[in-house]
Amino acid sequence: MLLAALPPRRLGSAKDPAPLRFGQVDPESPTSSRCLFMAGEPAFELSFWCGTCQFLFKRKAGANGTLSSDVTPLAALEQTISSVDDGLIDAFAELLPEGDYLPLLLEVQAELVAPCGERDYFSHEQVKTWGVDGFWGLPENPRSYYYRTFETSVSDDAHLYEFVVPMVPPAWNDRARVSHYEQLLGQGTTPTAVALSTLDVCQPAIAEDGQDYYAHWGLTHFLLDGHHKLEAAARQGGSVRILAFVSLSDSLAGPAELEKLPELLRRPARGRTTPGEGS
Repeated sequence: MLLAALPPRRLGSAKDPAPLRFGQVDPESPTSSRCLFMAGEPAFELSFWCGTCQFLFKRKAGANGTLSSDVTPLAALEQTISSVDDGLIDAFAELLPEGDYLPLLLEVQAELVAPCGERDYFSHEQVKTWGVDGFWGLPENPRSYYYRTFETSVSDDAHLYEFVVPMVPPAWNDRARVSHYEQLLGQGTTPTAVALSTLDVCQPAIAEDGQDYYAHWGLTHFLLDGHHKLEAAARQGGSVRILAFVSLSDSLAGPAELEKLPELLRRPARGRTTPGEGS
């Protein structure tokens, strides 16, 4: 659920190497993988540039640590915030790749999902559209536990899926910190996480028989802060807020699709309904 959308703005670190950046593993090769890099190393392989391949986030060896330990206003994020000021944005700006961003304040309910599990997007919704990998004969594997939070219909031929992706596995979380946030949630507090986010819109080039052919809008939040909060919320069935910095520069989506995103996040949650199944 969208609580607030701020005007787009230029943010990010010009340091080399920046804490996070988007790019190709081999900039000289047009077929090189598109990745999110952390400290100069590939952290997540992302949807391929063409837009007709599968939506993807796949954990790589560089996703091996968190980023927010030196950010000053973390204590404020333990409370329920209803607005976002420039000070909070500026505190996280230096963690972001340099670019244009749409800051959003969201409230989500998080469901922890295992790769290849019954709620795994890659094993189910994605397979219905793209099938399994032609070489391996298997679905894509994100190689990471992740959180499903929200989905809704964009149109009859497009659907939005929202994911929250931790930079380290939930099993690495400190148990005492998770318990701390479970207690806060039990007392009625809704803590806030922070994420670098992308919107990737992917659709096969052609429709085939038996295929659920439509555009997958994948909104992915890579956690800058909030690993323990998300796990606690998933365990409790509670809500957490997310300050999401949606990259306008590095999303695989056009200006009209990015402009439509806030309106979609205000819609009621709705699962995918294929034509002929009814509303």
